[in-house]
Amino acid sequence: MHKIKRYFRLCLMALFLITQTGCLEWLHAYQTYLQMAEFDRYFTVTAVDDFTVHFKEPRLYADDFIALAKLHATTEEQTPDGKHWRYWFRKLDQNSQLEKPEISFYVDLVFNKEDEVTEMSFSKMFLQIAPSEFLEASFRSLGGADINEGKRQLRAKAEFVGKVSAELPKKAAVVAHLGKPLEITDEEKQEIYKYHFRLDVRDIEEGYEDRALSEVRLTFDKATTELEKMAGRFAGLKISINYRNFQEEDDNKAEAL
Repeated sequence: MHKIKRYFRLCLMALFLITQTGCLEWLHAYQTYLQMAEFDRYFTVTAVDDFTVHFKEPRLYADDFIALAKLHATTEEQTPDGKHWRYWFRKLDQNSQLEKPEISFYVDLVFNKEDEVTEMSFSKMFLQIAPSEFLEASFRSLGGADINEGKRQLRAKAEFVGKVSAELPKKAAVVAHLGKPLEITDEEKQEIYKYHFRLDVRDIEEGYEDRALSEVRLTFDKATTELEKMAGRFAGLKISINYRNFQEEDDNKAEAL
């Protein structure tokens, strides 16, 4: 009975999203969210040099990403099997100029011939602030997420996935890869490092120019120097991951705008 009620509630949410927004992209995003509840049935993950989520039965289309993010990828290339998009994020210095030597990371999307997304990849540099074990756990936790229709937000709960035994990155290692932050906020038990990255983008919908700027905030524990939390916006997607959530009972949040 509980499963029937939950399914009925999810159907009502889907109907609400369609009628309120009138946009197919939100329906496709919602269908993908439903798949997250059976993660291993609909997705696989590989993590070697980068971290890649493979979509077994894709629901999202190329046009959905443009409509939701309001911008295009840095590069869009045709391939024999479809196409490949890459979003390059490059670090900015204190003067809002590209830092030299360059520090950057990328997010890739691979589409099939039907324009459906089949892969989403995060580069090795991104894994310095979002280790693959915790990134996978974050994706898996979306299957139990609560939906806030008004804010178009998913609030996932770490108890829906197994705990992660991997070690958290240390501050010295993170800074060695990302360089000095723009700003450090000193709190009683934590330090918050702020970085700015600019998305190298060829086209942005008017009124959404601010989405090219990515502010990344990294929270370190003063006692252990471990990275506890990462929060940032990447190509229109706001993500906040508390890594302690996958070691303790707390909430993990991912928010799509």
